[in-house]
Amino acid sequence: MRWRNSLFPAYSTDHMRCTLRYGPRGLTLDLPESWNVTLIKRRPMPGVPDPRGCIQKALASPAGAGDLTREAKGSRTACIMICDVTRPAPNHLILRPLIERLLGAGLRPSAITVLVATGLHRPNNGEELAAVIGDPWVAAHAVIANHFARRDEDHVMLGATTRGVPVSLDRRVVEADVRVAVGLAEPHFMAGWSGGRKLILPGSAHADSIMAFHSARMLEHPRAGTCILAGNPLHDAQMEALLMLGRTLAVSVVINDARELAFASYGSAEESLAAAVRFAEPCVRIAVPEPFPVVLSTGAGFPLDSTYYQSVKGICAGASILEPGGDLFVASSCAEGFGSREFRNAQERLCRMGKDAFRAEARQRERAEIDEWQTVMLMKALDVGTVHLYSGSLRGEELAITGAVPVRDLAEDLRAAMERGKGRRLAVIPEGPYAAPFVRPRGPSMEAAPRGG
Repeated sequence: MRWRNSLFPAYSTDHMRCTLRYGPRGLTLDLPESWNVTLIKRRPMPGVPDPRGCIQKALASPAGAGDLTREAKGSRTACIMICDVTRPAPNHLILRPLIERLLGAGLRPSAITVLVATGLHRPNNGEELAAVIGDPWVAAHAVIANHFARRDEDHVMLGATTRGVPVSLDRRVVEADVRVAVGLAEPHFMAGWSGGRKLILPGSAHADSIMAFHSARMLEHPRAGTCILAGNPLHDAQMEALLMLGRTLAVSVVINDARELAFASYGSAEESLAAAVRFAEPCVRIAVPEPFPVVLSTGAGFPLDSTYYQSVKGICAGASILEPGGDLFVASSCAEGFGSREFRNAQERLCRMGKDAFRAEARQRERAEIDEWQTVMLMKALDVGTVHLYSGSLRGEELAITGAVPVRDLAEDLRAAMERGKGRRLAVIPEGPYAAPFVRPRGPSMEAAPRGG
């Protein structure tokens, strides 16, 4: 097989084995030697040798902020927002040093809340919550709680953005004297990048805010895409919400493909995330000279590929470099099914109505139906080519409403697509949405890739 790694010059190899992120254990495929395969992976991102020391160093070198202990002096309450179970943030490294500094500033444990910024995702409880927190010390020195977007009484209305998104946020966030968002800086297929302000909107927002934020009008904007910040209407709305909320601090981290800590920054929410994006972007943005007739992507493995809802991110990553009319394969476990009843309902409507009618109906709404937005994003991929889904968990009726062609035997179905494809060219994205490929033609007239801003 002729491999072309998108990071290095083409080279010949006898290897025929391809390992994909799939569920907790991965999935290995043997590919024919005759295929011309481009492997699209993040550039090498070494883990830091002393992760705890890296966090301490970041906290000691704030960007656009002061020392946390000094900033928290005289404060009565603090709220630390963290990602839910869908993102493998290294909270076990971060939460204790943050809380220690807040305690050192005089706050009582009962006045410090660690809020799981679930958005409209389900709450994290029991062993799952313990895994998200990652350190039993935290539970003894702070209050741990989930955000519930549909509890009206838990929220405070702050206003509306210039595009009409209502900014109603969790009262514990709004009323805290000290706010710290802890997030992963990673490519996001709608908002450009995860982390920072995303813990506020949609993470800690009311359901009405989240539905307006995810309207089809917002998502169909040409700048609402992976690794794009400048001119992205979702990012703009998030920054407006941050301005309404007031001073918010953040710890922004980057992890590598082994999920080791590679970078950490601390400071204002804006500057902390910007530093993490500057570090991560050269590693995750991968240019290819032309689209591919066949692409193989993934849902990024556990925990992200536990639901079909989250698997749409891997589908969109593959569609970004798919030739019009091509075949896009996505391997995703979907061990927890669709992820929500509302997303399943949206998929049922899509399959019943068809793309055009579904899209027209979605565009008429100022506020999307809950989880309808993932179906809107899925349609972007369906507009490019045929999506094929390999899942060891979805069955029968569920497979029928994915909008994808079910794959029983990934190797055989991939082989059939390659025989149809021009030149037998295949792009493989083993980590799915954790890499951000894009097409940039060769030559002096090539356009610059969309970049953060």
